[in-house]
Amino acid sequence: MDKSLIAAITGAALLLSPISFAAHVPKGVELAKTQDLVRGNDAEAATLDPLQAEGLAEMHIIRDLFEGLVIQNEHGEVIPGVAKSWENKNNRIYTFHLRKNAKWSNGDPVTAGDFVFALRRAVDPKFASPNAWYIKMTGIHNADKIIDGQAPVDTLGIKALDDHTLQYTLDKPVPYFIAMLAHTTMMPLDKKVVEKYGEGWSKPEHIVSNGAFKLDKWVINERLVMVRNPNYWDDKHTVLNKVTYVPFENQMSAMNRYRTGEIDMTSGVPSAIADEVKHDFPNAYQVTPLLCTYYYAFNMRHEPFNHVEVRKAASYSIMRDVITKDVTKVGYIPAYTFAHKYTANFHATQPAYSHWSQHKRDVVAEQLIDKAHEQHFHAKLLYNTSENHKSIAVAIASMWKKSIGADITLENQEWKSYLAARQQGNFDVMRASWCGDYNEASTFLSIFTTGNSRNYGGYSNPEYDKIIAKATVETDVKKRQKLYDQAEQILAKDMPIAPIFYYMQARLVNPHLGGFPKDNAEGRIYSKDLYLKAAKTG
Repeated sequence: MDKSLIAAITGAALLLSPISFAAHVPKGVELAKTQDLVRGNDAEAATLDPLQAEGLAEMHIIRDLFEGLVIQNEHGEVIPGVAKSWENKNNRIYTFHLRKNAKWSNGDPVTAGDFVFALRRAVDPKFASPNAWYIKMTGIHNADKIIDGQAPVDTLGIKALDDHTLQYTLDKPVPYFIAMLAHTTMMPLDKKVVEKYGEGWSKPEHIVSNGAFKLDKWVINERLVMVRNPNYWDDKHTVLNKVTYVPFENQMSAMNRYRTGEIDMTSGVPSAIADEVKHDFPNAYQVTPLLCTYYYAFNMRHEPFNHVEVRKAASYSIMRDVITKDVTKVGYIPAYTFAHKYTANFHATQPAYSHWSQHKRDVVAEQLIDKAHEQHFHAKLLYNTSENHKSIAVAIASMWKKSIGADITLENQEWKSYLAARQQGNFDVMRASWCGDYNEASTFLSIFTTGNSRNYGGYSNPEYDKIIAKATVETDVKKRQKLYDQAEQILAKDMPIAPIFYYMQARLVNPHLGGFPKDNAEGRIYSKDLYLKAAKTG
């Protein structure tokens, strides 16, 4: 664990010395003459604005283009980014010292004021950032009041003490605050550029970024090309000269492009041919932890899912072992609680039904449906366009038909339409996944608090809200984890969602690609840490 994170948890004051954490090419490794990487992406990015990004497709790209105060190393540990050092006082006041050589891609210096400007923009109700909920979770002074329109933006608990010193003041102690700063919403914006171009600042012709790469070209639904940013503070340790992201909503297309050598790394593996892929590419097939949970959300505002009996029956009827072994086939782990199995320092007590045989689950499910008088109900199941999501939906719809007599209509939508539908509540049941924004149970469990914008099904339980509120300020790790466990038990009792599996990320990685992180549980792959090795001859 990084020393800064230890300080954040214990509340001790700590000043880090300036140090470079950039990955280095191991001695004896011969680099390829051409350092151009092509990465497959989950979908077309919906935006390049860090404050607006919601999905992994956007975040993968934004983490190459932008950099916040902290980033992560290959092990998922928090390390300095734009901030070279920081101090923490009682988990309430955090002071950061910015690198004086940090610059924007246009040569402007990155200042503390850029962070203040960006965060004030994010909490401004007129801007309506889809990630405002996340900023509320950080506990930054007045963030919740400002977002709810009850306080002026300039009362936010962030201030520039000078151009290179930034200070956050929190309303409550948040022991894991440092880790939360790696989120895209906490990244800076070049104030001059945003003020000049307004909402159009992130268009390819205007965008200015501060990460290891800068945008070169963006052909929608074809490719996004970025080139090395010579103004990046640690450019001397960057090896790649160009990174191209190719969007694939169909993973089979990505596989075909990998086979022909057109891409170096896929973002996934098609479930239908997972066994074949393992056999054909044993040196390229990689399975790594990924701090994401796949689940179905029930719309509690719609019949019949306003009945807890129906929600439980639907969840019990999902044959998770079948989904993970026979449908997805890429190493996913069956899930009965929400926070991922690899969440740091947390292991949830498993609900009773997780230990039952599938036969018993089906029998109880049928009894619950009878109790709710909802035999042979109809419902629509929403998912975003993907062969993997479709395969899972088809399988679960069949399970529900057989076990509880439900008549399910499958409804797939492309990514942007899907985002709009889930935000507007236009679904009965919806496939969703949640990836931890930092490695701590609150990143999962907080989204089901009342009014959270990621609480798509409209779940609300005052007892649950109270427990989460208490847990997020508890500095004793064991006590905090006990509270999180109570929250998981409430979710299992109320069943607003059906957890289905914990992700393990299967992908193909070119054996000549070096620096690929194999144990970053949040799946953060910074292109600045990667390099291409020369192919062996003879």
